[in-house]
Amino acid sequence: MWRDIEPEARHEIEVDGYKVVAYSFGSGPETLFCLNGGPGLPCDYLREAHSCLIDKGYRVVAFDQLGTGASDRPTDPSLWTIGRYVEETETVRKALGLGKVHMLGHSWGGWLAIDYALTYPENLQTLILEDTVADMPHLVTELERLRAALGPETVAMMQKHEAQGTYDHPEYMAAITILNYRHVCRLPEWPAPVRRSLDDWNMGPYGTMQGPNEFLYIGNLKDWNRIPDLPGIKVPTLITTGEHDELTPACALKMKLAIPDAELRVFANASHMPFYENPADYYPALIDFLSRHRPN
Repeated sequence: MWRDIEPEARHEIEVDGYKVVAYSFGSGPETLFCLNGGPGLPCDYLREAHSCLIDKGYRVVAFDQLGTGASDRPTDPSLWTIGRYVEETETVRKALGLGKVHMLGHSWGGWLAIDYALTYPENLQTLILEDTVADMPHLVTELERLRAALGPETVAMMQKHEAQGTYDHPEYMAAITILNYRHVCRLPEWPAPVRRSLDDWNMGPYGTMQGPNEFLYIGNLKDWNRIPDLPGIKVPTLITTGEHDELTPACALKMKLAIPDAELRVFANASHMPFYENPADYYPALIDFLSRHRPN
């Protein structure tokens, strides 16, 4: 189960002339390398949810992606591309001497993990794609379905504000809040690590790559689709999702059908953060997968 653990080491790594800060827990022979969501979020929420795997003998590594947390925060929007983040991830892996890793990508970190896996397949022991997608246009149709559950008048109101760019209007924000509590985290009180990450959100990368909120994709990733390329992922892959996830089980199934050696777990009573919403089912599934794919 998750808990706050102080990192055993804090590393400052130079990436593109900027400082990126990574955190390391434990000293096991196998590394779980965590890529958190956002874009623009510090890694607290995912780091704190997985550092507990040191109890199972793993080394756990996470890092604040450029623009987030303790890392440098440049304002050049040309830096906010998935390709540059792939190279940043590889720079961190090499700088820390991690060798082959179990790569865990959550949400936006899953998109990053997919592109990393297709670029540097030789560096992966396994791939864990959590609450993520590989086909953004398909996700947009799924988000339209989730939004429709609010009713036609509310959808029309949201579309009006999106056309006007008035994303901060109270009635629009109220609709987004309802969707967040249905499809991002269904707990009445969101865990402290989640709040820490959200309170330090850098909207620069987020707005450039995704959009103004979790339910409107208008950034530079809006047409991203790697489904045709997923058969090239040959490592064992675990795909997880919550039954109420904003990045829906239908999106997870598309990935599962495209990756040759993939298995899919859908967690009940959870949305986008099963590690906090349903830890009793989440952790055994993750640990079982990792234990079945230890290096020979």
